[in-house]
Amino acid sequence: MKKKEIPSVRRATSGDAGLLAELGARTFADTFASDNTPEDMEAYLSENFTPERQAAELSDPSSIFLIAEIDGEAAGYARLQSGRPPSCVAAPDPLELARLYVDQAWIGRGVGEALMRACVGEAERAGRKAIWLGVWERNERAKSFYIKWGFRKVGEQTFKLGSDLQNDWVMERPL
Repeated sequence: MKKKEIPSVRRATSGDAGLLAELGARTFADTFASDNTPEDMEAYLSENFTPERQAAELSDPSSIFLIAEIDGEAAGYARLQSGRPPSCVAAPDPLELARLYVDQAWIGRGVGEALMRACVGEAERAGRKAIWLGVWERNERAKSFYIKWGFRKVGEQTFKLGSDLQNDWVMERPL
């Protein structure tokens, strides 16, 4: 019987911009390419997952990036972000879970759970009372994962992927 790999989670550093650009683009494409046009995917990926864009996001003091690793290999990542939430989020001063993606090879193997535990821990250490996120209404796997973690739908917002205006659920979880 093969030993189960246990993911470790660390905070990203400025040296991780290239890794996050590659991992971010790959996991986003793996998740959404089959449901979107190649043109919309290319537009979104080329704007949001360059090493320069990731370096800028890493240096933003309102962002925290967490990287899950197994035996030194990046298996997923999350981005937490401070900022003004949509009006449907009730908690004062919540933290946004802006991204949580797991490499396809590691889905179902505890990486998402490790990242979510780390995100909740970061929010609690910062004294936040809630975490909120936006998730595409058609992403059933993600919605089920978030519901399992105690998130509930509190509203909706739009998300622009290339030229396509999509509908996201806004979900909130008290801490």
